[in-house]
Parts: sequence; C-alpha cells; structure tokens
Amino acid sequence: MNGNGSRTPDPRGLLGLSPVLPVVVLDDADAAVATARALLAGGVGVMEVTLRTPAALEAITRIRLEVPDIVVGAGTVTRPDHADRAAHAGATFLVTPGQTDTLLDAAVATGLPVLPGVATVSEALRAAERGLDTLKFFPAEASGGPAALSAFAGPLPDLRFCPTGGITPANAARYLALPNVDCVGGSWLTPADAIAARDLGRIETLAREATTPAA
Repeated sequence: MNGNGSRTPDPRGLLGLSPVLPVVVLDDADAAVATARALLAGGVGVMEVTLRTPAALEAITRIRLEVPDIVVGAGTVTRPDHADRAAHAGATFLVTPGQTDTLLDAAVATGLPVLPGVATVSEALRAAERGLDTLKFFPAEASGGPAALSAFAGPLPDLRFCPTGGITPANAARYLALPNVDCVGGSWLTPADAIAARDLGRIETLAREATTPAA
C-alpha cells in the first residue's frame, strides 16, 4: 500500500495487474479522474500517464488522490528530472522508452518500480546488470515484434517484458502468447477522441474487452 491506499506493486506484480497496460495521453488534467474511473469500471486497475503533455503531472496527482484503487504511473520518462517530478506528483511506477545511465540512475533513485525501455538484447543485458529484470520492449512492432521477443527468451529466460509500440487488438494476442510476456502496453483503450468527448462508456467497454478472455 502507499499513502493514499492504492497498491504499489513490484515490477512483475505490475505486469500482472492487467493483460493490457493503458498508455494514456491527457491534454487536459480535468479528464484524468473520469478516464481512470472508466478504466477501473472496465476491469483495468493500472494506467500509464505519459509525460508528453503539460497536463500529465497534474493528471497523475489527481488520479492518485481521487481514484486510489487504480495504480497510476508515469510513462515517457526521458530525462532525469522527469523521474523526480513524476515521483513527487504521486506516480507509483516509472516507464522509460529507452535507457541511459543517467536516466536509470535518476529513476532507480526514486525508489519506485521502473520499467526501462529496451529494443535489443544488449540493452536488455545492461538493464539486467542493474538488477532490472522486468522491461518494456519498445518500439515493439518496429523492433521485430513477437518473433524478436521469442528469440530473446532463449538467452534471456529470466527477463519479462511488456511490449509497447504498435500494439493493437489485432496483434496483442500474439505477444501475450509468448512465455516472457506478461502484458502489453497500448493506447487503444483510451482514444484521444473518447477522452476529449468524455465518452466514458466507450473507454469502459474497451477496457472490459481487453480484460475479458477470448472464448
């Protein structure tokens, strides 16, 4: 538990919260709480708010305070100061699209679970040397897709991945079938037009579809 009652899982526990980790872009912090509640109503208990917009940090704070049952983290952490600011805003985990020593030092120093982005075996090994064994595979489709991650499993059997980048409902199952994948990251659960229109029913439906096992 963290200070406001929501869970702060370890990285592997994080990947087990939902088969799809929503990658959410919020241009308006006022939409944050409603979006989080819609995801939660659809059975998704975790969300990654990307630091791509000026509203992101405020959005994380609002979600953390007003929707304590959802685990909210910060994505697109690309600078050392991003890590610290996201932690102070209330993020419970950090996701980077790639890795440098300086960036990882800052992210790890927050004490939060970190999913560092990797695209190659060498990058995965560098993360593993730092004790980071739960990773983001990004950009997944452009980096070889399921075939690449399947090949990773041979020499790197102890690493787990959340592939992100080009994941859609049409190809998600191919990734989730891999032995080293626990969840996928995707933006389709929270389309920009649905957030802007406050179409919470649509977001809830997409979340429910993503978490309902195929018949």
